[in-house]
Amino acid sequence: MRPLGVEVEEELIQLRARSCDKHKDEQVKLYCCDCNENICPMCSAVKHRNHNSVEIPEVATNFRLRIEEDAQQIMCAVSGVQQQLEDTKQDAVDVVAEAENAKKTIIATGDVIKHSVDKRVSDILMELESVRSSSAKEADSVQETLQLALVSMKSFHAYSRELLDKGRPSDITRAACELHDRATELLNSDVTAVKYLPHYATFTPADVTQVKRLSLIGQLVTTVARPTGM
Repeated sequence: MRPLGVEVEEELIQLRARSCDKHKDEQVKLYCCDCNENICPMCSAVKHRNHNSVEIPEVATNFRLRIEEDAQQIMCAVSGVQQQLEDTKQDAVDVVAEAENAKKTIIATGDVIKHSVDKRVSDILMELESVRSSSAKEADSVQETLQLALVSMKSFHAYSRELLDKGRPSDITRAACELHDRATELLNSDVTAVKYLPHYATFTPADVTQVKRLSLIGQLVTTVARPTGM
């Protein structure tokens, strides 16, 4: 899975020189609000003659405020994702612990029923292991998604801060729109919606005195709700 912030780091923003892309001997001094690009006086007189152009330092101030707001929202989202990750890790630990408790109960109950129920004990243990294994894989997947989202968000925030602290006004204006689009994409992705729904397995032993009944060992019940007492 490709981290959400890779595009920002590799392709989205590159701090460039102040020279005009189309007229190498000219310096960019204006920002075309219609085309969202830095331009030089020659560009303004030719291609952007009837466009709304503003001096770069003036529009950079507005873009700076927007980048600051986007970066702040990203940091707020980071805390939510971090909490989701911690909760998922704890749920995964609880699933394993509960599975171990169920295993002990299954084995203890099976010992009372003698050799005739050994196969049933084995079948239930296999079913339990399947539930535990499936839950563990799901937890790993959710944790990976949340970890990647955290990497992307923190990378975006770090880059934004570096741009704001060290970038020239022309660097800020050149990157502002794409940065804002990237911030919007990160915020709209809502990775906290990717939740881990663990399937807890509990074991209810049968009444061992009723050895003639078909359900000699008991039933393994799997739910997505946390068992009471945990």
